[in-house]
Amino acid sequence: MVSVADIVGLVIIVGVNGAAAALMTRFFRVRLQTVWGPIVFAILLEWVVLLLLVLLLSGVLGLGPNLQRPPVVFGTTVLLPLSLGVAFDYLWMPAPAEVDLPTEPEGSS
Repeated sequence: MVSVADIVGLVIIVGVNGAAAALMTRFFRVRLQTVWGPIVFAILLEWVVLLLLVLLLSGVLGLGPNLQRPPVVFGTTVLLPLSLGVAFDYLWMPAPAEVDLPTEPEGSS
């Protein structure tokens, strides 16, 4: 039986990974000047970072329940937060071109 602490640990893992995925996607969207670049980087790199976060949070810190099967673990703790983070950045946040960034004054260094 799954305890409340295991459920809270799983929610923490999914939340941390979702936030990390959204931040990495935003970083790639701001820094890369191509249309497909952020998508390619999200697909090829972000899941590796999320997997490392899962290993850190569930292995070292002992958060979350034993989900028994690797595909269930990967889907629940990596693919779900990855899709939520990318969707959050693309659907809710404004595009980087729409954001007015402050400019640095000419006299400051």
